[in-house]
Amino acid sequence: MLKSSEIRRQAVQRLRELFPKAQGWEEVADARIGSQTADFLLKFRLSGQEHVFVVEVSSLGQPRQIRAVVTRFEEIKREIANAYPVATAVYIGPQSARILKNHGFGYVDLSGNCHLAFENVLIEKEGKRNVRPSTRPLRSLFAPAATRVIRVLLEDIGRAWRLEELGKEAAVSLGHAHNVVKRLEDLAWVARDGRQRITLGKPADLLDAWGDSYTYHGNEIASYAAPERVSRRLMAEVGRVAGSEGRRYAFTLAAGLSLVVASSQRLSTIHCYVEGDPAPIARTLGMRPAAEDEGAIHLVGPYDPGVFHGTLEKGGLKVAGLPQLYVDLLHYERRGRELAEQLRREAMGY
Repeated sequence: MLKSSEIRRQAVQRLRELFPKAQGWEEVADARIGSQTADFLLKFRLSGQEHVFVVEVSSLGQPRQIRAVVTRFEEIKREIANAYPVATAVYIGPQSARILKNHGFGYVDLSGNCHLAFENVLIEKEGKRNVRPSTRPLRSLFAPAATRVIRVLLEDIGRAWRLEELGKEAAVSLGHAHNVVKRLEDLAWVARDGRQRITLGKPADLLDAWGDSYTYHGNEIASYAAPERVSRRLMAEVGRVAGSEGRRYAFTLAAGLSLVVASSQRLSTIHCYVEGDPAPIARTLGMRPAAEDEGAIHLVGPYDPGVFHGTLEKGGLKVAGLPQLYVDLLHYERRGRELAEQLRREAMGY
C-alpha cells in the first residue's frame, strides 16, 4: 500500500494536471488551522484569482475514514471560510464520494476519479476502478494477539516506541510485534523517526479500522439475573468480589462508559470483563443464570488477555481502556454507535 507521502505527491501532480492554466503553485505541509492540522495546503492562481485547497490524505478512503475527514474539514472551514477542502486517497469509492459531495467538499483519487466544485469551476470524473486494490485483508491485522499491539499504540498515541519496548508492553514476541508494525507501515498508519522509533501517525484511521473489524460477541458472555436493582453499588459489589478472588476485571459497554463520561441515561445492564471462571463470582453475589437477552449482569470472558491492558480506575472501580471500550460499544445494540462517538468526543481526542 502506498505511504501517505507518496499519495500526497501523486495527488498534487493530479491536481496540477486538472488545472493546466493555473500558476503560482505553493504547497504548505502540516498546516496548523485552529485546533486542526491539515496534511497540506495547496495555493494557486487561476484566471487571476487566488485559490486555497485544504487537502487531507486518507490511507484507505473508506467511508469511516472519510467521515472523520469530513469532521476535520468542517472545523477547518470555520477557521478559513474561503478554503476549499479536498480529500485524496488511492481510491475513493461511490459511498465515500457521496459523503464528501453531500457536505460540499471535493476529492481527487489516484485511480482517476474526482469531484471539484468551487466558484464557477466543476470538474467531475467517476466510475474508475481502484488501481491498487489491497491484496492483504485487514482481518489479520486485528487477530487477537495482533490487537495487543494495536491497543498499546492507541492508548499512548504520543509515544515513540522501540520495537522491543512495544513487544514487551503488548506481551507478544519480537517477531509478532515486527509483523504488526510492518503491516501498519504498509498502511502508512505508523512511521519511524531517525532513531527507528515507531510513532502512530493516524490514530483515528487505526481506531476506525479496528472498530470496523471487531465484534464484541467474540467474547464469551455469561449472563445472570440481577439480585437487586442495577446500580453503581451493584457494580462495586462485582468489583469487590472479583478483586477479593485476585481476578482481573474491567467494566465495559454502558457500565464502563458510565464511569468515564457523565450520562443522564439510567444504567439497565452491567457488562464486566472477568478473568477466569465467572461462576464463583455469580454464586457469591447470589446471581442465577439467565439468557443473554434477559440478563442484567453479564460477566465476560475476554477473547484475549490483552483486553485488560490499559485498564483505568474510576471511582474506585476498574474500566476497560478507552480504545477497547470504544470498539466494544461501536456495534452494540441500537445506541452503541452513538455512545461510542460520545466516548470518542468527550474522552479520547482522536
